[in-house]
Amino acid sequence: MVNLPDIHTEDLLDFLTGLLNTPSPTGFTDLAMDYVEHALRQLGGVSMERTPKGALLACMEGETEVAPWGVATHVDTLGAMVKEIKPNGRLRMTPIGGFAWNTVETEGCTIFTHEGRRYRGSILIATASSHVHGKRTAETPRDAENMEVRLDARTRNAEETRALGIEVGDFIAFDPRVEVNEGFVRSRHLDDKAGVTCVVAAMQALVRAHLKPRRSLYALFSNYEEVGHGASAGLPADLRELIVVDMAAIGEGQTSDEFHATLCVKDSHGPYDRGLSLRLRNLAEQYQIPYKVDIYPNYGSDGGAFWRAGGNAPVALIGPGVDASHNYERTHVEALLATTRWLLAYALNA
Repeated sequence: MVNLPDIHTEDLLDFLTGLLNTPSPTGFTDLAMDYVEHALRQLGGVSMERTPKGALLACMEGETEVAPWGVATHVDTLGAMVKEIKPNGRLRMTPIGGFAWNTVETEGCTIFTHEGRRYRGSILIATASSHVHGKRTAETPRDAENMEVRLDARTRNAEETRALGIEVGDFIAFDPRVEVNEGFVRSRHLDDKAGVTCVVAAMQALVRAHLKPRRSLYALFSNYEEVGHGASAGLPADLRELIVVDMAAIGEGQTSDEFHATLCVKDSHGPYDRGLSLRLRNLAEQYQIPYKVDIYPNYGSDGGAFWRAGGNAPVALIGPGVDASHNYERTHVEALLATTRWLLAYALNA
């Protein structure tokens, strides 16, 4: 059994914190892609290219010439776009990705204009002041019609807002509010920046130890997963198998927790490949990697996008346990390390 290289926990957390603080709502991911690409370029020995669709594809040469394997993870996150500039100068939003509006109520946000300007704001219901609206503040539905962005700018009408350069179609990124406490990482967008971090940390560990994966590895950092078609393109056609790294959802009826990596064997699109999943379970047991096995009925991944687009390779899904998914999320460094070690075990034994 090949020994696994060391993982630098502090570097892992530093990378994750920086990535979480880099805005990347689906459709506006260039800043996050640049962040990941910069980290991988520091390693040397990793070739990279941007796909026509805007994803980042990295490759590590393997020890053998056997057909390569792949790993897919995504940098895009939930967010919003400007749907309408209201008569009062505030912004109505259209959501990016699947989240409930009440989960972003009172959150800070940044508006990115098409001309490259940035403005700060807050997401509120239109009846936010209980001293003005009384019980309507509590009774107002939290939906697209009643949520708005209050800009931190002197604007009282639509004309003044447009004069700032803000227009329909501009992107809105939600503040992540990252905190690291006692090993816990609390932040928005751990889905799937936690998974991206595990992939990057595994590649860093291999390079630092002067090791190569047994077979060449292609890592796709996709940019449209939250809207369902992230890994539908960009991966080589000759992949032997694909491992998707995405968050494990925690809650009632689930086995996943914040301290383990999880193997998802079925989601809303059906079961993942049984043979590849069994090989991953065997590796976790051989290397004493703490893991759970789970099923997510309200979940989809880059693996499903890959298969629906005609991907002809077995797919398995692993990832760190993340509490309060698509809300204000939290995981623990133990889950991040377990997922990273699982990737290393596969890379060196596949």
